[in-house]
Amino acid sequence: MAIPNEKASPNDSDAGIEVRSLAEGEKGSISRVEHASSRDDKDAEFGGPESRRLLEKKLLFKVDLRMSILIVIYILNYIDRNNAAAARLRGFEDDLHLTGQQFPTLLSILYVGYIIMQIPSNMFLNWLGRPSLYLPFCMVVWGVISVLTGITKNFIGALLTRFFLGFVEAAFFPGALFLLSKWYTRQELGLRTAMLYVGNITSNAFGALMASGILSGMQGKLGHAAWRWLFYIEGALTIAVALLAVFILPDFPATTKWLSPEERALAMKRMEEDAGVGDEDQTEGRANGLVLALSDWRVWFVALALTAQTVALSFNAFFPTLTATLGYNRTVTLLLCAPPWIFAAIVVFAVSRHSDKSQERFYHILGSYLVGIIGFIIAVSTMNTAARYIALFLMAQSYAGLIVLLAWISNTFARPPSKRAVALAFINAFSQLANIGGSYVWPSGWGPTYRNSYGICIATSGFGILLCFIFKLHLQSLNRKAEAEEREKGVERPGFRYIV
Repeated sequence: MAIPNEKASPNDSDAGIEVRSLAEGEKGSISRVEHASSRDDKDAEFGGPESRRLLEKKLLFKVDLRMSILIVIYILNYIDRNNAAAARLRGFEDDLHLTGQQFPTLLSILYVGYIIMQIPSNMFLNWLGRPSLYLPFCMVVWGVISVLTGITKNFIGALLTRFFLGFVEAAFFPGALFLLSKWYTRQELGLRTAMLYVGNITSNAFGALMASGILSGMQGKLGHAAWRWLFYIEGALTIAVALLAVFILPDFPATTKWLSPEERALAMKRMEEDAGVGDEDQTEGRANGLVLALSDWRVWFVALALTAQTVALSFNAFFPTLTATLGYNRTVTLLLCAPPWIFAAIVVFAVSRHSDKSQERFYHILGSYLVGIIGFIIAVSTMNTAARYIALFLMAQSYAGLIVLLAWISNTFARPPSKRAVALAFINAFSQLANIGGSYVWPSGWGPTYRNSYGICIATSGFGILLCFIFKLHLQSLNRKAEAEEREKGVERPGFRYIV
């Protein structure tokens, strides 16, 4: 099986093989094995190129429609994860008698469970082949845990619920990335990854608006504090959406039952053509993907690059706190949290779409990171209200670069699926170490300027840029090497190339 970790053989990059015979009598008459069949032959099973184009359009529409629920799930995933920051504004710390570093510890403990579970979860998902059952089941469990957070009475109770919340939530994001990579080609994956991550970004906007309504209107209802209602309501909403997701989410192309046989064949054919090999594992042993992923140094390298930028984005969990430095009351502060994230969602969509169309990753990442660094510098330099609010917009759009990096990672570690599942889970899990450390980057003692915090963000974002540039140079060298070997062998049509 060809794996993008090595050079893909030109003879493997298409499904068919065509033998061309030069006309008799021509000098040097030979038969040559070409690297692909003609377009007509390749699409014959789908009724020809035009019929295939229409069928593919219909297939993508059906899949996109169902995949869209991932955006809703991710919104709820992040709301349930980050609602402690909003609850902090309405008595969460006082009622639980939190002191010292206990609140940052509640934030960071979630990522301990989150890190532990990601690789086993994705390995199990690849083996099970039923994301339509597995992901909603995990969603119901974390919704219940979120509700239980609302009944905690002390630090220990909150610590336990936060740990297990991260443990179960770990299934979703790497699982969603893996599910997308099973359906979409390299030219399509960047935009779909962006659309998924829009759920993350808009959760900061919707979560703040929802929290504003609950915290301002539910205080004392049925004898419960407003912050407890925040966990009750948001956890119950998660459970309700999970029950719907069972009937909406697709499985993998080979196991999805609502596709026609022709659509299923085309879905698998598209992935085969994209990387020159079918998207089903042909290796023995469930641990094979784990070995392939963890023995590839590039997996560790990009994990470090993602970790660096995740530290730079650690302001996300403290966004209400940073917005509060503008000097407004609780309700206005939460409402002001929304516009920067709505702006970020628009930028993410535009940057990711252009990255897909141009088939370029590094410079899209670079541009987004640099704009984010400008935002950090503004925040460091002034306490002017308007300037600091503009800085929040610039900082929030940094997620565009992170999302393009995630698409780049999925493109690079494409096959086999068992390796891709582990690589995506490991890279995302490794990067969550940054969220553990990031929970301590914004101590209240550094406020209201948070200059030290912003300085850390500038440094880590710059380090992320450096690592991405080195990664780009490496992939370019592999592409040049593949081109040289194909020229030497006389191959007319190029095989697999890394997107840089």
